Amino acid sequence: MRAFEATRRFYVDLLGFGVEWEPDGDNVYLTSGADNLALHRSPSSAARRETALDHVGILVREAGDVDAWAAYLRAQGVALHGEPRTHRDGARSFYVDDPDGNRVQIIHHPPISGR
Repeated sequence: MRAFEATRRFYVDLLGFGVEWEPDGDNVYLTSGADNLALHRSPSSAARRETALDHVGILVREAGDVDAWAAYLRAQGVALHGEPRTHRDGARSFYVDDPDGNRVQIIHHPPISGR
């Protein structure tokens, strides 16, 4: 499976993002209902672009949802970067990498997760 398709599958099939718009086979716009994530296939001749992005956070409503997502992704064969943990500020999260190597944090952050 090519990287673009694997990354699309990760967000749509595993994380449950919906396809908002797919104008062609090289571009897809995803949403979880309150956001937008755009995936664009890079030309095969393009060099991998360096980025200062550390990670993308995906909010969940309840702290227990973090553990449920961790168990689900683990069962799907996705490697976690450590176990879910509760942070000093009361947030609970864990990290995974998508098929393109982008770090993704599944997080319950009390001040904003319930919105």
